[in-house]
Amino acid sequence: MKVAIVMGTRPEIIKLAPIINKMNKKNSSIIFTGQHYDYDMSLRFIEELGVRKPDYKMKLIKLQNTTTDRATQTGEIILNLAKIITTINPDTVMVQGDTNTVLAASITAIKCGIPVSHVESGVRSYDWRMPEEHNRIAVDHISELLFAPTEETKKTLHDEKVHGRIYVTGNTAIDAIEENIRNVEDKASFSLEKKDFVLATLHRGENVDNHATLLSIVKGLLNSNVDMIFPAHPRTIRRLKEFRLYTKIKESKNLLLIPAIGYFDMLYLMKKCSFIISDSGGVQEEATSPKIRKKVLVIRKTTDRPEAVKFGYSELVGTETNKITHAIKRTDKNPKIRSHATPYGKGNASQKIIRVLERIF
Repeated sequence: MKVAIVMGTRPEIIKLAPIINKMNKKNSSIIFTGQHYDYDMSLRFIEELGVRKPDYKMKLIKLQNTTTDRATQTGEIILNLAKIITTINPDTVMVQGDTNTVLAASITAIKCGIPVSHVESGVRSYDWRMPEEHNRIAVDHISELLFAPTEETKKTLHDEKVHGRIYVTGNTAIDAIEENIRNVEDKASFSLEKKDFVLATLHRGENVDNHATLLSIVKGLLNSNVDMIFPAHPRTIRRLKEFRLYTKIKESKNLLLIPAIGYFDMLYLMKKCSFIISDSGGVQEEATSPKIRKKVLVIRKTTDRPEAVKFGYSELVGTETNKITHAIKRTDKNPKIRSHATPYGKGNASQKIIRVLERIF
């Protein structure tokens, strides 16, 4: 068995790490596309998670953060990856999630006659504003092996009549937490005396790239008067400054804005906070882990993790100022979660995925 594992962003590194760490150089090659163009959003997480260094690394050309850049970036990855894949000649190309890297790698693989293995397949928001939605639908329909995290995502794939074989495995995000949570206190780069705080994250394009939407969200956070720690994605920082909201946040009494943080720092904050406000799909999954168990207020108009909502871990709040403020104040009074089940598996998704690969290849 020879697997080419392609990744390019922070979530892909985190969710593929449990698989990579159970494989070796004989049966797998790691290809890193560098999609984020930023050390703190990419290779830093490879080092933190103890993943072996990529066998191949790309250096992409940074243009502008526009729809044109997405197309150019995808094309550039395809051009670079075609040469690498031809050299490796793997049995399958493995991708995870819904990024430009995932789309580019899948197109490259199928054009080279190599089957695609898609980890975290079948996830849908039905929100066509999201570039991620375009990517994952396309990839699901050209994949040979589809590793669905839940029965709901399996049903989605069946309903869409995908070509490949579907396997329900759970989500490898839970594997990553199970493997790393024991060391979080030692590996976090800071400690907090503060106990009563809310963790806030914000990065999705439909939220931060739209002035009116970002203003509405920021006002909702500030008006709550609830103490928050806000690790900000570089993209979010740029937009806050561009829309003249950065100073407003920095001068606020309840919102502590800090730079982007590593995986262990994020786990540390998730473990210590009272609840979470986020537009991240990965955070919605991670919060369901028995080792985390935190309520997530989802600041989006749609969610691609309905299982987390169904099990009571997440609440879809929207992006209107008053709704955000009301949800924060209400949850601050009672952030407890009643459910003890998790929809994303027991932390053995990576083992299930590898067993399937070994059986087929």
